[in-house]
Amino acid sequence: MTATDRARELAIAAAQAASDKVADDIVAYDVSDVFVITDAFVLASANSDRQVRAIVDGIEERLLEIGAKPARREGEQEGRWVLLDYIDIVVHVQHAEERTYYSLERLWKDCPLIELPESVTNGRSERPAGAAAAVAGQAEDVAPEDDGAEEFDEEFDADDLAGGPGA
Repeated sequence: MTATDRARELAIAAAQAASDKVADDIVAYDVSDVFVITDAFVLASANSDRQVRAIVDGIEERLLEIGAKPARREGEQEGRWVLLDYIDIVVHVQHAEERTYYSLERLWKDCPLIELPESVTNGRSERPAGAAAAVAGQAEDVAPEDDGAEEFDEEFDADDLAGGPGA
């Protein structure tokens, strides 16, 4: 048995929404052979509680646009690990520390991956570096990918916060 077309559609849309909010290590698994309650799991990481919440909000907005509402939402208050249950898919958005600690990829390493668009994976291999390392139990040794943050910081100054020069 494989994930339904609707589950794949939702998983890809959730992954794209997470990518739009600059989530890390986005991966989707077809868990239909393992679980009877859902067809796919989507995992995404963030570097702060605020970013976890932004990713979750972005996913909910995108999936609502295609007619899906979560049946359940858990973990929002803590902002460290939020679970969105859409019945067909379950989305886990985790703070990077929780992602490393719980290493969910290890649990589903034998499940097939759902192919995500290159815009989501940024040209990375099918299994993101952080996810592969977590599967191997080496997540602590994974260096963060260059996300352009240094370049952004150099271009950003106090005038940007105040609405521009002379604001």
